[in-house]
Amino acid sequence: MGYQIGIRREDRYKWERRVPLIPQDAKELAQKHGIEIIAQPSTKRVFADEEYRQAGITVSDSLAPCPVIFGIKEIPIPALEKGKTYVFFSHTTKGQPYNMPMLKRILELGCTLIDYEKVTDENGRRLIFFGRYAGLAGMIDTLWALGKRLAWEGISSPFEPVDRALEYANLAAAKEAIRLVGEQIKNEGLPVAIVPLVVGFAGYGNVSRGAQEILDLLPVREIAPKELPSFTAGKGPSRDVIYKIVFTEEDMVEPIDAGRPFNLQDYYEHPKSYRSIFERYLPYLSVLVNAIYWKPIYPRLLTKETVRRLFAEGQPSLRLIGDISCDVEGAIECTVKTTEQDDPIYVYDPVTDSAITGMAGNGPVILAVDILPSELPREASVYFSGVLKSYIPAIVRADFSGSFESCELPLTIKRAVIAYRGELTPAYRYIEKHLERSV
Repeated sequence: MGYQIGIRREDRYKWERRVPLIPQDAKELAQKHGIEIIAQPSTKRVFADEEYRQAGITVSDSLAPCPVIFGIKEIPIPALEKGKTYVFFSHTTKGQPYNMPMLKRILELGCTLIDYEKVTDENGRRLIFFGRYAGLAGMIDTLWALGKRLAWEGISSPFEPVDRALEYANLAAAKEAIRLVGEQIKNEGLPVAIVPLVVGFAGYGNVSRGAQEILDLLPVREIAPKELPSFTAGKGPSRDVIYKIVFTEEDMVEPIDAGRPFNLQDYYEHPKSYRSIFERYLPYLSVLVNAIYWKPIYPRLLTKETVRRLFAEGQPSLRLIGDISCDVEGAIECTVKTTEQDDPIYVYDPVTDSAITGMAGNGPVILAVDILPSELPREASVYFSGVLKSYIPAIVRADFSGSFESCELPLTIKRAVIAYRGELTPAYRYIEKHLERSV
């Protein structure tokens, strides 16, 4: 008996063009593992229907024959089918209110839900992700937004020609455009009005590394956070470089008890015993790129009150926050909403605590696009599919008819099973309280 899986069209977001499985990898799974694959047709997907057909993949609206269905983003409630196993980014594990109705319907239909975000190794490290591509696209868009904001201020800068990531033919074209900006900075320097130009990265994981990969195409000089107050001494900052700082946890928080040294493991285990010290760096930053994973138990990097004080006396050095992590009122409290590609930025007004569309106004410009990897859809899909394909045979061959305990999924996958045959699995039963609140 052959195995069948479905690839859903992405219809939750109009800008979503990624795929979980590219045609070539689908063909490989069919040939090596005897897996029959059906892809729903899509007019916007970065890999066209014909590319799937040429790879020998059936293209059909109906995924009824497929017990396991793969997607990228959330599946609309009317499209959910009884008893199926769904694999996608569900955005439910923090109890996100906007997705509780979807999760409730998955449970009602007796479905199984596997979330890519929770596919982890024994140390909790994620194994299937788009993080680098969020960082790449996010930094390209951040440089675009910086150019636009400076132009609004009347400052001509080398960043004005930069487009958003989605406007380039591919990643290579975007990188070439950024390199040309770097050449201009080397040859002509930055405007005196924005020197020193200091870009701070909160975090050092996959997202941050992707963002730094773009910034490093420019003339960059990295300095340590502790150097910020004094690095302008002597001859002063240079006009032909951008200063880069990467902040770790030890730079961003300290124990509330002043007599205790910082300990990373202790911070993870007892975050409420720590407080943010990030405010001390803000007077020196021109751009802040947020790339950290944040939960409410952790101190915020930037509060609304801090922003209000910072902008009380006019325009400070900080002009822009590229919030790639994009948690609403999370680590960056003034990220008061997420944005989409056709309206990617807003100014946070600290006086009225509101978002002003565009780049005009008193306050930091916030870039908070929720699905940044979709701006580099082909490269992101190729990478993601290349990782995912190694897990698919185990998923499709698993026997989902028995108990969750007896289901012979690899532990890396089993950790990611949010719901099993209509019930939350033990590790995710805490979501019940969020489901109850949504009723």
